[in-house]
Amino acid sequence: QVQLVESGGGVVEAGGSLRLSCAASGPTFSIWYLAWFRQAPGKEREFVGRLNLNTNHTYLAGSVKGRFTISRDNAKNTMYLQMSSLKPEDTAVYYCADQGRTFVINSWGQGTQVTVSA
Repeated sequence: QVQLVESGGGVVEAGGSLRLSCAASGPTFSIWYLAWFRQAPGKEREFVGRLNLNTNHTYLAGSVKGRFTISRDNAKNTMYLQMSSLKPEDTAVYYCADQGRTFVINSWGQGTQVTVSA
């Protein structure tokens, strides 16, 4: 079982920046994608973006496109979510997940809280 641990969450002012990390351990060779999701209280879990580990192609949801960037550190088996121009509506618990080739989710991290103050 792949284990995922998110970190880097915190409180930031609107317009500010924050970088989240997702560290993967276990049989990471089996992962096709690493993805970011977020969930605000009382809301559905929302897809944020994903990284193709074979091509390094990234895909971002329209709500964050142009503001968020996904990158990786192969040596540390870590994926990053660089968030800029943060808005109060970005406030949520952010989760990472590993996915197979057809995007089926294999496992979830525990999540990290991001709070953007207005």
